[in-house]
Amino acid sequence: MQNQQLSYVIGDSLYLNITDRCTLACEFCPKTQGIPRVHDYDLTLEQRPEVADIIASIGDPARYRQVVFCGFGEPTLRLKVLLEVARYVKSRGGSVRVNTDGLANLFHKRNVLPEMAACVDALSVSLNAQNSEVYDRHCVPALKGSYEAMKEFLRLAPTYIPDTTATAINGLDGVDIAACRKLAEELGVKFRQRELDKVG
Repeated sequence: MQNQQLSYVIGDSLYLNITDRCTLACEFCPKTQGIPRVHDYDLTLEQRPEVADIIASIGDPARYRQVVFCGFGEPTLRLKVLLEVARYVKSRGGSVRVNTDGLANLFHKRNVLPEMAACVDALSVSLNAQNSEVYDRHCVPALKGSYEAMKEFLRLAPTYIPDTTATAINGLDGVDIAACRKLAEELGVKFRQRELDKVG
């Protein structure tokens, strides 16, 4: 386990790599392209890390602006692990952000936002597209109804976690950033434009 990169620093934030599983196969994701690296970090996971291993990789969470669940997979797929580690971070004075595809409620078949609200300070949700056609083309979802489920997650999220931001990537074919921004506003969340091939 000691050879796995479970945490890595970008800027003044610590990122946690807790799973490599995802229900999306986004064409712009380095993992989908067969590139297991982010910046200088190899995020290949030989096995899913246990809570104790993840916590051991963090050190003092208060040293960082945020501790971010991100990595090479969708962190909410390991919801129990995410919540346990997030509670640890909060108990040690840290701030928690979850970078997510917004499909947790669809995957778990229930609203998980109340559970997340107790230990998550901010959400960054990959909106990625202004409609389901463009979303399906770029994100290749395995779960039926993913785009609408992600939008519903965004609509619900601010009730539980007020600091919720939708993101979309400038430079992807067919993605209308202005329309994505407008959709985010309609859903009641903030919006952040990301740039293609730039991580962190």
